[in-house]
Amino acid sequence: MARLKHGSVPGIRHHKPTGKAVVTLSGQDFYCGTWGTKTALAEYDRRVAEWFARGRRPVVQDDGQVELTLVELGAAYKKFAKTYYRKNGKATNEVTTIVRAVQVVCEMYGRESAGSFGPLRLQAVQQRMMQLGWCRMQINKQSGRIVRMFRWGVKQELVRPDVAAALREVGGLHKGRTEARESAPVLPVDEGTIQATLHHLPPIVADMVRLQRLTGCRPEEVCLVRPYDVDTIGEVWAYRPHSHKTSHHGRERVIFIGPKGQDVLRPYLLRDKQAYCFDPSEGERKRRQAAHDARVTPITSGNGPGTNVKTKPKRAPRDRYDTWSYGRAIRRAAKLAEVETWSPNRLRHSAATEIRKRFGLEAAQVALGHAAADVTQIYAERDMTKAAAIMAQVG
Repeated sequence: MARLKHGSVPGIRHHKPTGKAVVTLSGQDFYCGTWGTKTALAEYDRRVAEWFARGRRPVVQDDGQVELTLVELGAAYKKFAKTYYRKNGKATNEVTTIVRAVQVVCEMYGRESAGSFGPLRLQAVQQRMMQLGWCRMQINKQSGRIVRMFRWGVKQELVRPDVAAALREVGGLHKGRTEARESAPVLPVDEGTIQATLHHLPPIVADMVRLQRLTGCRPEEVCLVRPYDVDTIGEVWAYRPHSHKTSHHGRERVIFIGPKGQDVLRPYLLRDKQAYCFDPSEGERKRRQAAHDARVTPITSGNGPGTNVKTKPKRAPRDRYDTWSYGRAIRRAAKLAEVETWSPNRLRHSAATEIRKRFGLEAAQVALGHAAADVTQIYAERDMTKAAAIMAQVG
């Protein structure tokens, strides 16, 4: 039998012994009705459409003999995730976490059928994640992704429905009732550490830190600032990121910028409206110019300006910082300042703590763009001083 070419569609055939139309999909024969009728053609179209929707996989039979292995199911789900979890044309970090979860499952049970994966094996996978040093919350999230993979398999008719239903009965690990370690709380970063770090940061990144600390925005949001997205009319500016964490839920994100933040951002608005304000290539040009200005060797000796620059560098500066490069710059500067290493996420915690302490929980919720107040509680450190003062009078 000739091998089916990628992109081609199996044709409908006349099964003469029965007088019916038949099509073979992934080695399985499907009879579509009486040959030559419109009903047969309609059934053929339906079978082929379902086959493509399953990713050209065979239909799962009741006896389980045609079920995929876990390696095959994992490969199909990762392929789906790379096309589904996308933002601005690029795969999100969710794809990376899914790949890690599927990898643990396949290392343990990859060659076994997907139908044999039950609650006990999911619990064994959780134990394996503990051995890898993953924290309890991470294990629970990854377990949820594994269950989600099987639910997707049911929808694509790659896995029996009872398999996914049984896995949903496996609950998450509870605090204090498991050997999995707890993740360390993300606390605000103190002002002294911030100021010490700023002295060792490139000027552009230092302004990003100042703006994020004043507004409480997310690291991704400060990386995405463009003049086009900032409404400068009025006493308080309004910044609407063209992409943000909850944009796929249809929610609008508005970040208000007061006078101090405006002073930081104003010089970066004097550029093309669609260009990113914090451009790494601009920082690189300033760094080279500063090095040239501090040059001691006569201009007639040694390398001339621009002569020792690679024409095709392996990693050219991008048009904006991303969360990884932004965080890396901060960690390097903190190390040079000989202070505690910290991440840009902690700037958001610092802003939340200050706003909640001065204006209350509801104000912090609105300023940070949280849909629920309980999320704000995670970001804002509890004001123990106020609680102690209350109990000194009441208790």
